[in-house]
Amino acid sequence: MTDVASDIEAGEAVVSGAGAVDHGLVAELVARAQAGGVKLTGEGGLLQQLTKRVLESALEGELTDHLGHEPGERAEGGRENYRNGHRSKTVITESGPVEIAVPLNKTDRVPPFATQTRPPMR
Repeated sequence: MTDVASDIEAGEAVVSGAGAVDHGLVAELVARAQAGGVKLTGEGGLLQQLTKRVLESALEGELTDHLGHEPGERAEGGRENYRNGHRSKTVITESGPVEIAVPLNKTDRVPPFATQTRPPMR
């Protein structure tokens, strides 16, 4: 598994892929799902919901990196490119189809996301 980098106030820290998972948090999520009658797998299950959140968070992070500023912040040197809503996309995963909101930006038809599976139609 690859390393995962995360920003920390004092600088950058690298956490190995296996150490990136907080087992206590996972146990809490599973317990909450079971207590709330949410299935762990299948349509609407916990695994599908987590997949949606992780993918959307990664896409938002990639767009932030691409634009060079956080949502709501002004870009240095003017507004050459900015966020421009979302579009819906269904991603087929091992836990079933997951509908995600893909963030868009103004000047690029489709942002250069690492998760993109094929070239954009032009």
